[in-house]
Amino acid sequence: MSSSPQTWMITGAGRGLGRALVEAALDAGHTVVATVRGEHALPDHDRLTVMTLDVRDRVAAHDTVRRAAEWRGRIDVLVNNAGYGLIGAVEEASEEDVRAIMDTNLLGPLWLSQAVIPIMRQQGGGHIVQISTVGAVGTMPMLGLYNSSKWGLEAFSEAMAAEVRRFGIRVSLIEPGALDTAWAGTSMRFSAPSEVYDEQRTELFGTAEVPWPAGESGGGTTPADAAAAVLEHVASEDDRRLRVLVGDDAPAQVAAALDLRRHDYEHDPRFVVG
Repeated sequence: MSSSPQTWMITGAGRGLGRALVEAALDAGHTVVATVRGEHALPDHDRLTVMTLDVRDRVAAHDTVRRAAEWRGRIDVLVNNAGYGLIGAVEEASEEDVRAIMDTNLLGPLWLSQAVIPIMRQQGGGHIVQISTVGAVGTMPMLGLYNSSKWGLEAFSEAMAAEVRRFGIRVSLIEPGALDTAWAGTSMRFSAPSEVYDEQRTELFGTAEVPWPAGESGGGTTPADAAAAVLEHVASEDDRRLRVLVGDDAPAQVAAALDLRRHDYEHDPRFVVG
């Protein structure tokens, strides 16, 4: 499967990592169905089809996957990339804040995964790639609702991986560290701030201003490098990991989060690691 051209479907493909994945898949000789919510600047290409999709809409998600499979004959790889960040203390988050991020980051990938599994099962295999984060292993203040959406993504994806393995379907959770994208800019949303959290905001982000001042992106893994890592993982028949770290900073962040969790469990004398 990995040695021949595939059909990839990539959500949230208009910018950042999504666009980099589109370009990398095309460069590798694959056919791509890219979904966007609105205006985009994706290049014209004879192996690229761009479709409009709001991943929060379950009916539209199922219909878009069906049409993509009909147009291209199959879907070998689905990349659930659409999503955004939310800055806000748990107390500050409105119902609208919470429902919007869960609908996009958690339920969107769920609807698309449900839609593509029957297609992949019928064709004898496929690969569902979920773009997660190292924040799905540990959390940090002010990102609790974003973290929650990704923890939920990882939970159903881990169960799903065991359920669909017998059909030849792989599931991967990509956990990037810092990415040099607009995630902290145009892809970030903010809850209405309460002044009682201004001190903590300043400690974490260098400013209590919300939204924070626009600045240049910088630091972290480039979208092109992250996309290359995803394609390398998908192409490998020997790499059957469920969770894949991306970025030089990712391993240390995950190790620190796991150390904190293990420290809590070790207070229970019954907790023994063999």
